[in-house]
Amino acid sequence: MAGKTICILGGGSGGLVVANMLKKELGSEHRVVLIDKESYHLFNPSLLWLMVGWRRPEQMKRDLGLLRKKGIDFTQEEVAGIDFNKQVVKTTTQDINYDYLVISLGADIYPERVAGFKEGAYNLYQLSDVIRLRDDLSNFKGDKAVVMVSSIPFKCPAAPYEAALLLNAYFKRQNKNVQVQVVSPESQPMPVAGPVVGSHVVSMLEASGIKYMPNTTVKAIKADKKELEAADGKNIPYDMLIGVPAHGAPNVIKNSSVAGETGWIPVNARTLETKIENVYAIGDVTSIPLPAGKPLPKAGVFAHLEAEVVAHNIAAKIKGAPASSEFDGRGYCFVELGDGRAGFAKGNFYAEPAPAVSLYRPGRHWHIGKVLFEKWWLWKWF
Repeated sequence: MAGKTICILGGGSGGLVVANMLKKELGSEHRVVLIDKESYHLFNPSLLWLMVGWRRPEQMKRDLGLLRKKGIDFTQEEVAGIDFNKQVVKTTTQDINYDYLVISLGADIYPERVAGFKEGAYNLYQLSDVIRLRDDLSNFKGDKAVVMVSSIPFKCPAAPYEAALLLNAYFKRQNKNVQVQVVSPESQPMPVAGPVVGSHVVSMLEASGIKYMPNTTVKAIKADKKELEAADGKNIPYDMLIGVPAHGAPNVIKNSSVAGETGWIPVNARTLETKIENVYAIGDVTSIPLPAGKPLPKAGVFAHLEAEVVAHNIAAKIKGAPASSEFDGRGYCFVELGDGRAGFAKGNFYAEPAPAVSLYRPGRHWHIGKVLFEKWWLWKWF
């Protein structure tokens, strides 16, 4: 059996799991290459804890170079192009040939798609902005804090609602009278999970005194006036603005032959195979329509579980065994309340006619569960 090269693009949740599992399952004659433009893996859910001072950046990061000790060939470079015919990944300095390719590049953020975003908002999905927000919170003198969602889809559907709940609890601990508000184009929180989940999250917001403005698309941010200009003509004032930026497929993908009309990559919902043989895509970069019509949410839990399926099937193919593993559409989500408690939901998003999601009563044990998962994650894969 000749040695094979498996090339993995992206060191986020999905790429990290694929690389680790393949290296564990395959012999040393096979090469596992992981390419990422960053030198480190960031545990993104912890950005919310960093925001309110519960984490330091070094506690939620790991050097991707540590993977080399496991025999994984980590290359820190940006992917400049993919030649699917010649089976070559082009970086800024070299060409890397592959036998199997796993695209796990995630979703890119495009804050510039909303005029004034860069000038007027803290970017909830950018480490440097969240650090700046953390540092500025202690000196905040205003009385209106707005969490704004630019557009859908976006990574981690619970994030803006968790951010609002965490900020609200933070201000209360500081004895500051600040009105927290969520402005979103969504009709309800986490709409793919169904009306019961959405209503539950709205109830949590209302119980905390947080204002919620659904079905509201922000056209521009007037940073000089500290106002949001909504598409319906309303002006929404703020003293502090935390923004979820617009998301889209990475340029290297949306301009490639593997992408669909939306720029995301269509895949087999069970096996994560693309239309090109031996090329897989997992996580946020994919587009998977659900029976109810909406796409599978962009969340790290799905990237993780999809990665396990892909790693098993690639290893099986190389070994000449049946590639029988399938992703079943199951996932889960924590929702931080900010007071040491968290909510929890899990379910089958492939269920018909609509996702079947169960809710669990918020409690401290769910918050502890999320903390333990963070620690396990950063230990397990490094």
